[in-house]
Amino acid sequence: MAVEQGVKSSRRGNDIIATGRRKTAVARVRLRQGGGTITVNGRDLAAYFPAIKDRMLVAGALEHVGKQSAVNVDITVDGGGPTGQAGACRLGIARALKVFEAELAEPLRQGGLLTRDGRMKERKKYGLRGARRGTQFSKR
Repeated sequence: MAVEQGVKSSRRGNDIIATGRRKTAVARVRLRQGGGTITVNGRDLAAYFPAIKDRMLVAGALEHVGKQSAVNVDITVDGGGPTGQAGACRLGIARALKVFEAELAEPLRQGGLLTRDGRMKERKKYGLRGARRGTQFSKR
Protein backbone atom coordinates (compact mmCIF):
# COMPACT_ATOMS: atom_id res chain seq x y z
CA MET A 1 0.00 0.00 0.00
CA ALA A 2 1.64 3.23 -1.15
CA VAL A 3 1.51 6.25 1.10
CA GLU A 4 -0.49 8.95 -0.64
CA GLN A 5 0.47 12.61 -0.60
CA GLY A 6 -0.88 14.23 2.57
CA VAL A 7 -1.56 10.93 4.39
CA LYS A 8 0.33 10.85 7.68
CA SER A 9 -0.09 7.15 8.53
CA SER A 10 -0.84 3.84 6.85
CA ARG A 11 -1.07 0.11 7.51
CA ARG A 12 1.42 -2.30 5.89
CA GLY A 13 0.70 -5.89 6.85
CA ASN A 14 0.88 -6.12 10.65
CA ASP A 15 2.85 -2.86 10.91
CA ILE A 16 1.49 0.65 11.12
CA ILE A 17 3.70 3.37 9.62
CA ALA A 18 3.26 7.00 10.71
CA THR A 19 5.22 10.23 10.38
CA GLY A 20 5.71 12.90 13.02
CA ARG A 21 7.38 16.29 12.64
CA ARG A 22 8.56 18.97 15.07
CA LYS A 23 10.74 21.97 14.15
CA THR A 24 13.19 20.44 11.64
CA ALA A 25 13.01 16.86 13.00
CA VAL A 26 11.18 14.08 11.14
CA ALA A 27 10.32 10.76 12.81
CA ARG A 28 9.13 7.67 10.95
CA VAL A 29 7.34 5.39 13.41
CA ARG A 30 6.64 1.67 12.92
CA LEU A 31 4.14 0.27 15.44
CA ARG A 32 3.22 -3.41 15.90
CA GLN A 33 1.73 -5.73 18.53
CA GLY A 34 4.30 -6.68 21.15
CA GLY A 35 5.65 -6.37 24.64
CA GLY A 36 6.30 -2.65 24.93
CA THR A 37 9.83 -2.06 23.61
CA ILE A 38 10.72 1.31 22.11
CA THR A 39 13.81 1.58 19.89
CA VAL A 40 15.04 4.81 18.35
CA ASN A 41 17.51 4.59 15.44
CA GLY A 42 18.37 1.03 16.47
CA ARG A 43 19.09 1.95 20.11
CA ASP A 44 17.05 1.65 23.29
CA LEU A 45 14.94 4.69 24.23
CA ALA A 46 17.00 5.40 27.37
CA ALA A 47 20.26 5.17 25.42
CA TYR A 48 19.11 7.53 22.65
CA PHE A 49 17.37 10.09 24.89
CA PRO A 50 19.42 10.39 28.12
CA ALA A 51 17.25 13.27 29.41
CA ILE A 52 14.20 12.09 31.37
CA LYS A 53 11.98 14.86 29.96
CA ASP A 54 12.63 13.66 26.40
CA ARG A 55 11.92 10.02 27.31
CA MET A 56 8.66 11.05 29.01
CA LEU A 57 7.71 13.11 25.95
CA VAL A 58 8.24 10.14 23.60
CA ALA A 59 6.37 7.63 25.78
CA GLY A 60 3.65 10.15 26.70
CA ALA A 61 1.26 9.12 23.93
CA LEU A 62 1.49 5.44 24.90
CA GLU A 63 0.97 6.18 28.59
CA HIS A 64 -1.94 8.52 27.87
CA VAL A 65 -3.97 5.67 26.35
CA GLY A 66 -2.47 2.84 28.45
CA LYS A 67 -0.78 0.94 25.60
CA GLN A 68 2.85 1.09 26.81
CA SER A 69 3.03 -2.71 27.31
CA ALA A 70 0.84 -3.70 24.33
CA VAL A 71 2.86 -2.47 21.34
CA ASN A 72 6.45 -2.42 20.10
CA VAL A 73 7.61 0.86 18.58
CA ASP A 74 10.53 1.22 16.16
CA ILE A 75 11.42 4.84 15.34
CA THR A 76 13.78 6.32 12.76
CA VAL A 77 14.33 9.99 13.50
CA ASP A 78 16.46 12.53 11.64
CA GLY A 79 17.18 16.26 11.85
CA GLY A 80 16.79 18.79 14.62
CA GLY A 81 17.92 18.51 18.21
CA PRO A 82 16.91 16.22 21.06
CA THR A 83 13.75 18.09 22.05
CA GLY A 84 12.52 18.43 18.47
CA GLN A 85 13.23 14.76 17.82
CA ALA A 86 11.33 13.73 20.96
CA GLY A 87 8.34 15.85 19.92
CA ALA A 88 8.40 14.35 16.42
CA CYS A 89 8.47 10.83 17.91
CA ARG A 90 5.49 11.64 20.14
CA LEU A 91 3.40 12.90 17.22
CA GLY A 92 4.33 9.87 15.10
CA ILE A 93 3.40 7.44 17.88
CA ALA A 94 0.07 9.21 18.45
CA ARG A 95 -0.77 9.05 14.73
CA ALA A 96 0.16 5.36 14.60
CA LEU A 97 -2.00 4.61 17.66
CA LYS A 98 -4.94 6.31 15.95
CA VAL A 99 -4.66 3.82 13.07
CA PHE A 100 -3.94 0.92 15.47
CA GLU A 101 -7.23 1.44 17.32
CA ALA A 102 -9.74 3.93 15.94
CA GLU A 103 -11.41 4.47 19.35
CA LEU A 104 -8.13 5.90 20.70
CA ALA A 105 -8.42 8.91 18.39
CA GLU A 106 -10.66 10.94 20.71
CA PRO A 107 -8.55 10.52 23.89
CA LEU A 108 -5.41 11.35 21.89
CA ARG A 109 -7.05 14.45 20.46
CA GLN A 110 -8.33 15.53 23.90
CA GLY A 111 -4.77 15.21 25.24
CA GLY A 112 -3.46 17.42 22.41
CA LEU A 113 -1.25 14.62 21.09
CA LEU A 114 -2.49 14.66 17.49
CA THR A 115 -1.83 18.37 16.95
CA ARG A 116 1.36 19.24 15.09
CA ASP A 117 3.36 22.02 16.73
CA GLY A 118 3.83 24.46 13.84
CA ARG A 119 6.40 26.70 15.51
CA MET A 120 9.51 26.93 13.33
CA LYS A 121 12.62 29.07 13.38
CA GLU A 122 11.99 32.46 11.78
CA ARG A 123 14.06 33.18 8.69
CA LYS A 124 16.85 35.76 8.62
CA LYS A 125 15.91 39.02 6.87
CA TYR A 126 18.28 40.99 4.66
CA GLY A 127 19.85 44.05 6.29
CA LEU A 128 19.56 42.47 9.75
CA ARG A 129 21.89 40.25 11.75
CA GLY A 130 19.20 37.68 12.43
CA ALA A 131 15.45 37.33 12.07
CA ARG A 132 14.79 40.61 13.93
CA ARG A 133 18.06 41.85 15.43
CA GLY A 134 19.45 44.87 13.68
CA THR A 135 23.03 46.12 13.57
CA GLN A 136 24.45 48.00 16.55
CA PHE A 137 24.17 51.79 16.32
CA SER A 138 27.50 53.64 16.25
CA LYS A 139 27.52 57.34 17.04
CA ARG A 140 31.04 57.86 15.57
